[in-house]
Amino acid sequence: MTNKRLSMRKIHEVLRLHFEHGRSKREIARIINVSPSTVCGYVARAKLAGLSSPLPPGCYDAALERLLFPPSEPSSVRRPAPAWPTVHNELRRKDVTLELLWQEYKAEQPDGCASNPEVRLHLVCSRTADY
Repeated sequence: MTNKRLSMRKIHEVLRLHFEHGRSKREIARIINVSPSTVCGYVARAKLAGLSSPLPPGCYDAALERLLFPPSEPSSVRRPAPAWPTVHNELRRKDVTLELLWQEYKAEQPDGCASNPEVRLHLVCSRTADY
């Protein structure tokens, strides 16, 4: 499960405490009530974006968000989707489970659809509900 982003006010505070005041990541985490790994993540994103002390003037929420969270480019790889009508029909048979069908699909198409179990379950449930 993905975590929610901190508010931009807290992100500004993390960067200000780190870059301008030289506070440790644990201190910052305690001050703004988040985990140290969350602080590390935002500081790493800031360094990757080339930000340093102090933040550039006029670096408002929208600009900072674009720097820290650039949009990801869509994948150029086309992955074959399962044959959903076949999946639906197979599920009607006795002793056939989603897991069994998934294993067969992955054996035939190792680079196929999502490999994350949560995404896999969502895909199967949403697609088979149409039949």
